[in-house]
Amino acid sequence: MSAIAVGTTALIVVLSVFNGFEGLVKSLYSSFYPELKVSPIYGKTMIVSPEQLDSLKAVPSIDGLSKSLEEKALLRNGREKMIVELKGVDSAFHKVTGVQSRIIRGLFDLGTAQKPKAVFGAGVASILGIDAVSNPFPVTIYLPKANGRVMMMPQSAFYTGTITPAGTFAIQQDFDNKYVLTNLGYLQSLMGKGRSEISAIELSLVPGADKEKVQKRVSSIFPSKKFKIETRYEQNRSLYLVMQTEKWAVYAILCFIFIIAAFNMIGALSMLVIEKRKDISILKAMGAGHKLIQRIFLAEGLLVSFSGAAVGTVIALLVCLGQQHFGWVKLGGGTFVINAYPVDMHWIDFVLVWVTILFVSLLASWYPAIKAAKQPMNLKSE
Repeated sequence: MSAIAVGTTALIVVLSVFNGFEGLVKSLYSSFYPELKVSPIYGKTMIVSPEQLDSLKAVPSIDGLSKSLEEKALLRNGREKMIVELKGVDSAFHKVTGVQSRIIRGLFDLGTAQKPKAVFGAGVASILGIDAVSNPFPVTIYLPKANGRVMMMPQSAFYTGTITPAGTFAIQQDFDNKYVLTNLGYLQSLMGKGRSEISAIELSLVPGADKEKVQKRVSSIFPSKKFKIETRYEQNRSLYLVMQTEKWAVYAILCFIFIIAAFNMIGALSMLVIEKRKDISILKAMGAGHKLIQRIFLAEGLLVSFSGAAVGTVIALLVCLGQQHFGWVKLGGGTFVINAYPVDMHWIDFVLVWVTILFVSLLASWYPAIKAAKQPMNLKSE
């Protein structure tokens, strides 16, 4: 029973910790990625007509709409240089993402097309030596031209401009070390693109909206042959698949350990069969059949298993609740966005653990129960 209790506690706690990390990663990525994103299948940019934008705005489940233009750029601040993803966004960007709530220094201010400003990822700002508050000097931008002749005239191969740092955001290293946000109109003007030429349309939905239905509705406005409409999961498919694979891999490993622990129960029930040989014989003499004897020992195995599972579940609940409220187990290093291991309990995990215990218990109890049922009737005193 103790072995079952320890196994149950381990399964529930580990699955809850994985849920906590999964929820944390999703919350971080949701701060940058929109709920729905429309982008071209071929090429980097697409032309969006006013009629298409009006049709999108007419969809009742869409809460926010933002246009963006993204391109790799070389930034230079004095002697420091770095290649980044320069993303131009419009004034509605804060409605579809949570970057504005992740500002750690300065302000979320992208300026105007005439006087552009920029918000830098914390990693980019650190490498380039940018301080948006005490040292807001302009940063030089170099954007590659599609048909620039590098060998003949290197300066003609790039669009060149400047942006003034306004703030710094910190979300996650994938974004902090890569992205710089600036004004959409300025970036379009710098690259010589029209106002209707963009890289993507980012959408936020009203709470409780059916994403699949909205996705189909948007697909009718932007044909699937030219455009792709991706949910937040589809934009980060590989990340979510890796997280799910890790969770189930750990679950499988713990199940193997749990099965090994169940051998204790097999041994205990087998010893019980040996000790109760005389009682089994008496029951058979009173008319008990093989199935009744078998059910008795199966019930004994299930009783032991579920008693241990109940104790383990209570312990796991106390551990998880304590970690949620007090953060007993800390994350070392001090560089994480949270201080302690995150824990998120899902009822489906409890059901899964109890079903696993039932299955393993039946397997562990089956052999001793059959052995007990096949015991020969012998009432002789030894």
